[in-house]
Amino acid sequence: MTPVTNGLDMLVYIIGVSDNTIRAFKFTPAEGVPPAVAPFAHATAAGQTLYVTGQMPTDVTGAVVGDYVAIQTDQVLRNLLRVTELCGGQLADVVSVRAFLMDWTDYGAFNAAYETWFPERLPSRTCVGVTGLAAGALVEIDWVCWRSDGWGATIGS
Repeated sequence: MTPVTNGLDMLVYIIGVSDNTIRAFKFTPAEGVPPAVAPFAHATAAGQTLYVTGQMPTDVTGAVVGDYVAIQTDQVLRNLLRVTELCGGQLADVVSVRAFLMDWTDYGAFNAAYETWFPERLPSRTCVGVTGLAAGALVEIDWVCWRSDGWGATIGS
């Protein structure tokens, strides 16, 4: 793994051989991304696909935002979008979403908050109930993005 920077003080790890490069991206609170709660890359680009790590409903200080699933859902989606933007993407690039809910009775409120984020086109989605999430969160979401021109040429722009 070779760490490099892209001129925006973001740490990029390049892994791979030949043209099949895999890039892992880590960001800081100074870039508008909450601190990581475990050792992971915030996103990994592999060709035309970007995998954005599950985000928690935390702000850049690491504090959980809100006591209700709708408020936490909005914060999680803001965090996911910020990571995606730092990788050169946008909401329209999201093709698949996985959501994890602590309480299945929150499903309706989660859906109402979630749907407002995708007015043009809903991505594919899986939503499951779980028995525990980091940071005492009520919801965690990750997503996958796709761009026909990939992620290498637009990262940091």
